[in-house]
Amino acid sequence: MTRFLPLILAVLYALALYRFSVWRTRKVLDTASHPLHEPRLAALTDRLAAALELPGLHIHVFEIPQVNGLAAPDGRIFLTEGFLRKFHRGEVSAEELASVIAHELGHVALGHTRRRMIDFTGANAVFIVLTALLSRFLPFIGVFIANAISGALMARLSRKDEFEADSYASALLIKAGIGTAPQKSLLRKLESLTGSSSEDIPTWVLSHPRIPDRIAAIETNEARWLQG
Repeated sequence: MTRFLPLILAVLYALALYRFSVWRTRKVLDTASHPLHEPRLAALTDRLAAALELPGLHIHVFEIPQVNGLAAPDGRIFLTEGFLRKFHRGEVSAEELASVIAHELGHVALGHTRRRMIDFTGANAVFIVLTALLSRFLPFIGVFIANAISGALMARLSRKDEFEADSYASALLIKAGIGTAPQKSLLRKLESLTGSSSEDIPTWVLSHPRIPDRIAAIETNEARWLQG
């Protein structure tokens, strides 16, 4: 039992870090968000809700300038104020925002927010254990190697979640009669909307799959579903 104590402590510490992160995120969202009231989106969210056999969807606005969507650990769905500003300027369509909502619903429905607790805890435990082991032999760079390994592990798991959420969103959008065209068109303009590019970043450190890969996966799913 004694030899497993460091690993047990590492897991408990990582779990505590995750719990604190969830608490802090919830507090920030509670104090910096408000319900979404956008008539031009209401008809589309009603169609998504009907496809899910739900009475309605409650979407919230996270008051930050960045362009993003968010599925909170408690299951709430958020669009950022930055995304809404792009919508009001005509840079993003209502259907494209609906595809973001469908994607975040996928994260909730597929249990990604709950599974992230396990992923986060595991990756942090790996980091702590590897740091302790590698620092014995590589005192100055051991912590950087451990961080790279645990970071790559988290990034890989995150990319898998994103593909799954995309697939869920595609199926939901098709069922709601919206289709996947807005989902793909938003992905094509996403980097210009966010002002960031992943072109020169190694794939193994990316938390999201590359956009051409995401679009290809959507089209592959569509083709398979139509054949079925």
